[in-house]
Amino acid sequence: MTGPTPSTGPRHASAPDAPPAPTTHTPPGQPAAAPAPAPSTSVSPTPRQLWTRSRGILLALVILLATAVVIAAVRSGTEHGRLDPRSADPHGSRAVAELLADRGVSTRVVTSTEEARSAAGPDTTLLVAHPDMLTARQRSRLHAATEDSDGRTVLVTPSARSVGALAPGVTANAAPSTDSTLSPGCSLPAARRAGPADMGGIRYDTLAPDAEACYLSDGLPSLLHLPAPHGKGDTVVLGAPDILYNDRLDQQGNASLALQLLGSRPHLVWYLPSLSDDQAASGSERRGFFDLIPSGWRWGALQLAIAAVLAALWRARRFGPLVAERLPVVIRASEAVEGRARLYRKVNARDRAAAALRTAARTRLAFLVGLPPAQAHAPETLIPALSSRLHPPGQDLHPLLFGPPPGNDAALIALADQLDALEREVRHS
Repeated sequence: MTGPTPSTGPRHASAPDAPPAPTTHTPPGQPAAAPAPAPSTSVSPTPRQLWTRSRGILLALVILLATAVVIAAVRSGTEHGRLDPRSADPHGSRAVAELLADRGVSTRVVTSTEEARSAAGPDTTLLVAHPDMLTARQRSRLHAATEDSDGRTVLVTPSARSVGALAPGVTANAAPSTDSTLSPGCSLPAARRAGPADMGGIRYDTLAPDAEACYLSDGLPSLLHLPAPHGKGDTVVLGAPDILYNDRLDQQGNASLALQLLGSRPHLVWYLPSLSDDQAASGSERRGFFDLIPSGWRWGALQLAIAAVLAALWRARRFGPLVAERLPVVIRASEAVEGRARLYRKVNARDRAAAALRTAARTRLAFLVGLPPAQAHAPETLIPALSSRLHPPGQDLHPLLFGPPPGNDAALIALADQLDALEREVRHS
């Protein structure tokens, strides 16, 4: 179908025909020059443009990845083997175990609550390296086993979460000591012989009348010695693990204090709590979502928030002035209309084509008879205004302007011709 085509929608100014290309004459005897390549009309970004747009994001990702690797390497170097008597790392405790072995004290490493409970006895010192890793059920069972064992229990840096269950009557202060090296300030023989030591850490408080408080900072101790109410056993609460580290053992009185606290019995059981412990897996304590996340999640969330803010500031920059851009392809208006008509014909959309023709014709006719655009498509106002301009007046224009869609291509062509004739008549009148 190549009949009249609809003229609705915004009109685009047709581009003038391109002037003929100038002809060039090649002198005789010389090869003809190759024609200049046609300019590219592709709108897809080139590899250079893609690199320019994405290099900032790639650089940020590389920096973030490198930072994560460095942090992981630093953390792995400092946390590996922490308080492990088999580790020679700076924060390991192998040096203490070797010195105790020279004094005839055997060291045994256990990783489960049941092993620690069964090993407790009057000739044994039980050291709990990480009390906060224990569940409430583990802490309860471990305290019940050590309370009547007549041995010594050493708790290393228990916080408020665990100290009350393992050492009843003791509370942990939220603010740690600001000094790393403290003086004994008590009558405990081990502390008096050791002298100043690196005991600045968590501070504790207790109402037990027979408790010995040592290494005070602002009136609160970071070492508590609690004799057992019944029997010969006792409990030692350490607020700082520095005296057990390999790289701090030769400073101050750390070695003397560690050997005296851990060498009072011939056997030392070193309990390193493990997440794979059956008692921890079957414990009845319900842990929240944030308890299951590693301790560094707050720093990670802070880093992500800062990165998001920086990315928002980067992407929220002001846009520059508008830049005129040449269209990749220039198409004449007549070709665009013809192409649209071919699409209508291909899908047999005669109803849409007729509606487009009638809408455009009603808009132009309303302008010719002086009606506002809002009344161009109202039959009760448009048809009377047009009838007064026709000869003879009183023609029925409703089927032509508001009738049903044509049934075939011939009817569509006839409708276009009738609309053109009506518009010419109104214009001439």
